[in-house]
Amino acid sequence: MKIPFYNRRSFLRTASYGVAGLGLMAGGVPAMAQSFAPTQTMRGGSNNYRPNAPLVDRLGSGFQMSGIVRRAGTGEPLEGVRIQIWAATTLGGEREPRNHGSVLTQADGSYSLEMEQIVPNFGQPHAHLAYDDDDFETVFLRPVMPSASDTSLQADFNLAPA
Repeated sequence: MKIPFYNRRSFLRTASYGVAGLGLMAGGVPAMAQSFAPTQTMRGGSNNYRPNAPLVDRLGSGFQMSGIVRRAGTGEPLEGVRIQIWAATTLGGEREPRNHGSVLTQADGSYSLEMEQIVPNFGQPHAHLAYDDDDFETVFLRPVMPSASDTSLQADFNLAPA
């Protein structure tokens, strides 16, 4: 029986292949978790925020705001998370009460809200979204739409525990 020859270099190479094969990075965190980094608050995202905006079924029709909310790190979908949405629409500006509402996420972490068409505000068509409860770190988003004629926008959140 032939015994394989091992030296330090072959040992380290074999060990690194094993770690890579397990999908691990430094600290023993699965490499896939890298894609679930905590969502960072965007500058200008909190403009015209209203604490405890009411839960709504819809804020009009013609535009669909949606996304998925996950736990940062693991990517686990979060159910029952309150997301507030507001924007300048054909009904008026961001301060207009008819343009503010909150929704809860479903079991798969998804949320959606039908609303009036978003219109440019300060030259850009955009929405505002917020998570601001006690279980996770606060996040304000201000995604800009590629075109004012778009009829949907998706904004995902990866929330870090508070």
